Amino acid sequence: MTQKTSKHPVGLYFLFFAEMWERFGYYLMIAIFTLYLETETDKGGWGMNMKSSSSIYGTFIALVFLTPFIGGLLADRKWGYRWSIILGGILMGIGYCLMAVHNLTVFYIACGLVILGNGFFKPNISTLLGNLYDDEKYRANKDSGYNIFYMGINVGAFICTFIAAAMRNQFGWGGAFFAAGIGMFIGVLIFMAGNKHYKHADFIKPLKEGDHSLNRILGTTLLPAIIAAVIGWIIPGNIFGDDATDAFIFACLPVIWFYYSLYKRSDAYERKPIRTMYVIFLVVIIFWAVFKQNGTALNKWMKLYSDREMPAKVLPAAQKLSFVETVEVKDKMRPVVDEQFRIVTRKTQDPKTGKAKMDTLMGKDIQPYFKNVAENKTPKDGDTVYLIPTELSQSINPGWVIVLTPIVVGFFAFLRRRGKEPTTPSKIAWGLLISSLSPLVMIAAVSYCHNGQEKASILWLIGTYGVVTIGELFLSPMGLSLVSKLSPARLTALMMGGWFLSTSIGNKLSGILATFWDSYDNKALYFTVNVVLLFAAAVLMFFLLKKLNQVFREYVK
Repeated sequence: MTQKTSKHPVGLYFLFFAEMWERFGYYLMIAIFTLYLETETDKGGWGMNMKSSSSIYGTFIALVFLTPFIGGLLADRKWGYRWSIILGGILMGIGYCLMAVHNLTVFYIACGLVILGNGFFKPNISTLLGNLYDDEKYRANKDSGYNIFYMGINVGAFICTFIAAAMRNQFGWGGAFFAAGIGMFIGVLIFMAGNKHYKHADFIKPLKEGDHSLNRILGTTLLPAIIAAVIGWIIPGNIFGDDATDAFIFACLPVIWFYYSLYKRSDAYERKPIRTMYVIFLVVIIFWAVFKQNGTALNKWMKLYSDREMPAKVLPAAQKLSFVETVEVKDKMRPVVDEQFRIVTRKTQDPKTGKAKMDTLMGKDIQPYFKNVAENKTPKDGDTVYLIPTELSQSINPGWVIVLTPIVVGFFAFLRRRGKEPTTPSKIAWGLLISSLSPLVMIAAVSYCHNGQEKASILWLIGTYGVVTIGELFLSPMGLSLVSKLSPARLTALMMGGWFLSTSIGNKLSGILATFWDSYDNKALYFTVNVVLLFAAAVLMFFLLKKLNQVFREYVK
């Protein structure tokens, strides 16, 4: 029999640390993903522009959250949760280590392993946690359990970027990626060490009459998804912007159809909670579309628009720990950028073919970062400047999660004791509304720095992340809790895969939105689009809230 505490099962803490190290590896990789792709080839990167790197980033994080559909299905029907989690962790660890190889083909193979591994790991560790709270002793604390678990995710995400910066400075991009792999393997070992505490919660749910077999689902959903992705990739022209986006959207269609057929085959009793989950899945797509721009648009803001000069008081310690980006200023020929850091091109004619083409305009200039530095602070050729590494901005959000989680958990516990705790759908609705305020901070930042003509304080980023983190804590862990509470027992991991499917679509949409960054001369308009999207999603959620809460109260005891 598993040992128990008064409020939470012991297994929570093993899952907490396993997930912490898994997220350490994942967010370390994500923090440097677009930076690596956009860095010049002579500095170890691939020299891509923001449009290309954002498209790859959006497709990657979309596929990372699309494969939980398959991982959840195999765990529910065949392998169980523990073996699926271990397999997923090993695949991800290998993938991170392979990213250390500076070869674009190997990089894409490594991305594929991470995508596949996350599909086995992510939905099943969340489902296993929910199963631990099926015990009557812990049921009332399930939301709090998911909040604590979510804080584990963000402890890993907070510390990883410091390691990423240190490893990148000491050993290059490969060293940082390899550190991500080591973190993942540590997470697998911790998970295996806690096996006895959740062995009882790992069981195959019996199927219901009329449920499709595993082979039939794979044949009618997975295979068509793969075929559809290939068609989307190879068809002439681009329907949705580029080949990667076309392939992703085409691949999603059979999976979406599967979830629709799952609903149609369910009985009358199951349809209400499934329908409720589907509505929420649809609405939160917009949240992820805005939130996941932390690795694209907000990373770009940190890199070029924010004042990253390392404070003199902390410089010695930062240098000792390698938490500093050293820039030797050199006045040399490099691509010319305009006031919004867009590479300037000019129309020329190919002397051989006579056809028009676009060439990059080259000029003698210092690094683009110094373009909007005040004239009296602009370094001279030969100077050495010490900057805060761009990837450290990715620790702001998880840092806020660590600080705010105890406050949010305590706030809801306070309301629960007085019988006034909002339902899980209500928490999600408020999370959307609060999140819609976050881009307003960035609109103010754009105004303050005169649309990037001057450097903006990093405090603006800290502020926008602080607001969106409150919304995130109301929404993201609550979504996991909602699926665990409302799902029919035999479909829990599959429904968790559905939650991650909505995350996947939102992630891809975030990449699509980020590709438009350079098309906005006024960056305030870019962030205004984000405000409108989030506010519209919040309004829709509140409009549906009464019906959603009725179903929730009926099915969750």
